[in-house]
Amino acid sequence: MTAAPQAPGAPGPLEVQGLRVAFGATTVVDGVSFSLAPGECVALVGESGSGKSVTARSLLGLSGGRVEVDRLTLGGRDLSGLDDRAWRRIRGARIGLVLQDALVSLDPLRPIGREIDDALRLHSRLGPLERRARAVEVLAEVGMPDPEARLGQRSGELSGGLRQRALLAAALVLRPEVIVADEPTTALDAEVQRLVVDHLAALRDAGTAVLAISHDLGVVRRLADRVLVMRDGRVVEQGATADVLGSPETEYTRRLLAALPGGVPRGRRLSRPADAEGQEVRVASSPEPDAAVVLSADALRRVFPAARGRAARVAVDGVSLELREGETLGLVGASGSGKTTTARLLLGLDEPDAGTVRLLGGPWSPGRERDRRPRRAGLGAVYQDPASSFDPRLTVGQLLADAVTAGRSTRPGTARSEVTALLARVGLADDLAARRPASLSGGQRQRVAIARALAPRPRVIVCDEPVSALDVSVQAQVLDLLDDLQRDDGLSYVFISHDLDVIGHMADRVAVMHDGRVVEQGRTADVFASPRHPHTRALLAARP
Repeated sequence: MTAAPQAPGAPGPLEVQGLRVAFGATTVVDGVSFSLAPGECVALVGESGSGKSVTARSLLGLSGGRVEVDRLTLGGRDLSGLDDRAWRRIRGARIGLVLQDALVSLDPLRPIGREIDDALRLHSRLGPLERRARAVEVLAEVGMPDPEARLGQRSGELSGGLRQRALLAAALVLRPEVIVADEPTTALDAEVQRLVVDHLAALRDAGTAVLAISHDLGVVRRLADRVLVMRDGRVVEQGATADVLGSPETEYTRRLLAALPGGVPRGRRLSRPADAEGQEVRVASSPEPDAAVVLSADALRRVFPAARGRAARVAVDGVSLELREGETLGLVGASGSGKTTTARLLLGLDEPDAGTVRLLGGPWSPGRERDRRPRRAGLGAVYQDPASSFDPRLTVGQLLADAVTAGRSTRPGTARSEVTALLARVGLADDLAARRPASLSGGQRQRVAIARALAPRPRVIVCDEPVSALDVSVQAQVLDLLDDLQRDDGLSYVFISHDLDVIGHMADRVAVMHDGRVVEQGRTADVFASPRHPHTRALLAARP
């Protein structure tokens, strides 16, 4: 085993007292204090905009705002007032950072081996061969299959789970005393999420201090010793994890817990406090037995050809699905199981190598796009990251007007009134029409994405991880909105998610994918209660 480079300084606790961060005249972190001991995990939880990530980044000199602090020490060393050069010696060597979006955080033009090597080259005296051996070693530690071969691959060649492991390896390669993990499991399937959490837990148990930021309270339960609940830049509740999540003292914490979908029956609202009246809404638990089939797939197959010396890959292999009017079909499986490729085939964005898709009783795919175009209004889509599918130069009103008119010019007044109606349907104020997507919160952007999908009045919507990047309270609001729209309009959803609790709450039926195939499907309650396939059992067992 290659000896790991030793971080400078003796291990010691991180102490934060009176942390304040402001951007201009706006204070976003206001008087936050906590300590973090070796071998301890402290979790920061709260809604988007509560100050969690800004707090975490301030501990690495990366907040981007004006930082004031009464006391900030690591192992007795004062970190307050460090210049950029001094922070560069701390970051990576003594405090490691694991971010949420590995696809963005990793340089797409460089192999992951180079990403890991940079930290070793800058902070250690190891030679090239020793650095390579250490990179292979740390990739193996985080569960990367065939780590030697992965060194030469770029982030775009890896699945989401493998990218996150590469990012974790880059943060751990110098064995820092403190790991800051900012939403490290978002958008990962249950099995990969469990591997990442288990590795962070092993680091904690070996003496590393871990600061975890997560909107997934299941992950927090599994990993954290203590919890700090943040709201509007302040800590409103803190204590042992079992106490805070088991018997919360504040109404705010109780509302966060009430928004969790796990165990909440189909049709019950999530975005109201647990003691609120009128939680039950009339959403059909299942469609009528004789409801019309609105979308079907028969024996779909998609093979990606060999490239760069790699063998051809069968991404979808004999997938058959059926969706009825007013029904939600959940699609689950590990990263790389074929869910998103299946969604692209259903949407007609990719052509199958074999098999067929039928939409609203007629042939849909394979076929020519010019033949599909007149019927495209019947099929909509909502994606995980709506911002990446919005033209950032357009206002919300322009985006929705374009969807209403299908890109054709029309009388301005007509489009404007329909845009106002669409915004109202998804619970947004009319004045948001003048704003650009970059100025909106994550929840607002997702509502705009849903409004855009509704614009051509579809009967079927494919939702691909539509809430995975949202905090629990905003996630609850979006899920309730989708339920309301389904009840009011009779919409049918194909709902793809890595979160089995979300699927359990939203889906009438579920199909489980593994290695490009559907290995099990049926009523969601039946599949979750008595899974037949080993992969389904493994997914359910991996839930936090």
